[in-house]
Amino acid sequence: MHANSYQFKPFNVGRFLIWSGFALLLIVAPLVFTSSLGRTLLSQMGVAIIVCLSYNMLLGQGGMLSFGHAVHSGLGAFLAIHVLTMVDAGTLHLPVSLIPLAGGLGGLAFAFVLGWVTTKKSGTTFAMITLGIGELVAAMSLMLPGVFGGEGGISGDRVVGAHPLGITFGPQIQLYYLIAIYTFICTGLMFAFTGTPLGRMLNAVRDNPERVEFVGYDTQKVRYYAFLVAGFFAGISGGLSALNYELVTSEVVNGYHSGAYLLFTFLGGATFFFGPIIGGVLMVLATVVLSELTRAWLLYLGLIFLFMVMYAPGGIASLIMINVRVASFGRLRSLLLHYLALAATAFVALVGASALIEMVYHVQLNSFQGPAVPFMGFTLDSSALASWIGAVLVLAAGLMLFEFSRRKFAVRWNAIQEFIAHEIERREALQA
Repeated sequence: MHANSYQFKPFNVGRFLIWSGFALLLIVAPLVFTSSLGRTLLSQMGVAIIVCLSYNMLLGQGGMLSFGHAVHSGLGAFLAIHVLTMVDAGTLHLPVSLIPLAGGLGGLAFAFVLGWVTTKKSGTTFAMITLGIGELVAAMSLMLPGVFGGEGGISGDRVVGAHPLGITFGPQIQLYYLIAIYTFICTGLMFAFTGTPLGRMLNAVRDNPERVEFVGYDTQKVRYYAFLVAGFFAGISGGLSALNYELVTSEVVNGYHSGAYLLFTFLGGATFFFGPIIGGVLMVLATVVLSELTRAWLLYLGLIFLFMVMYAPGGIASLIMINVRVASFGRLRSLLLHYLALAATAFVALVGASALIEMVYHVQLNSFQGPAVPFMGFTLDSSALASWIGAVLVLAAGLMLFEFSRRKFAVRWNAIQEFIAHEIERREALQA
């Protein structure tokens, strides 16, 4: 055998820097956000990143629209909390740091049972089957209080078992770093999955299942195996969530959570691997932070989703990658002023729309508190016609200015795209 029979891929510096930066960010984040709230939010973001990435294995990589992914994360959480109570009772000797793996095995086991039925079909039929199973499990969670704890759920204590090096997981920062370790490892494993033969074949099943069947692969088995992997990682996220909250209720398996995974995975960008990471961060910011700022947060979220579907169906990740492409050809700087104008005019329109929405919500839900509506450091009078007219005028002015800025941007954007197309042709001609 000749020495040149073995070939090694060159060291990927860019990928090494990205993963090193991701690890560094996970390490430094709790040192920057030192408050209890900040570290709690960071812990929730780590859990959300794992579950959104696992969901994207079905949606983005496999083209499987699931409305029941919360079944796997939720049942994994229930199994993890049961294991935690057994450790607390002394009937099971297991380090607390490994309990999320028990949740992963639980998610895998339920995916093993449920996946064979759901993956027999694809497309809309698959989506409806997952929806039905999700509703079935959600109903059973209230019918079996001995397993799911009824409406009160099941609670546990994560400060149990041995405490090596004094690590009790009682302080939030200790639990955060456990979640960060799982987040980094699970993200790396799910990224590695995309390069495996199964991951590549899953993409092929998504794009052209007929051709996959023609070359001799069983598309149902490919979907099923991917379903198992996604269920395992979803279960790990459920186990981490059980440790974080020390309480698991029937809400973790309902359709609301499945819908949230779908919504924020799409908003982050299902067509790119890092899109669900963005989606996981947005999910925590929306459900925890935005929901505390306004009662109309679901309306705002729905409007954002609507505009993303209309103007950026690839999600935030696609917007980032489009601009990275423009930057690689040295034309991003010429767009900065246009982006600034778009952001400023959109903000004006958002202020007007938000003022109207907040006053409508106040009149419908909080009118007994009087006409005063706190808004962005000011107080609006919902009983005064001037407040309504002012909000409408601000909204109209913002929309007109935004449309003017958008048309200017479109002209410049089209010119840049033409330049990039000609530049690509020129480079290809030189290489030929």
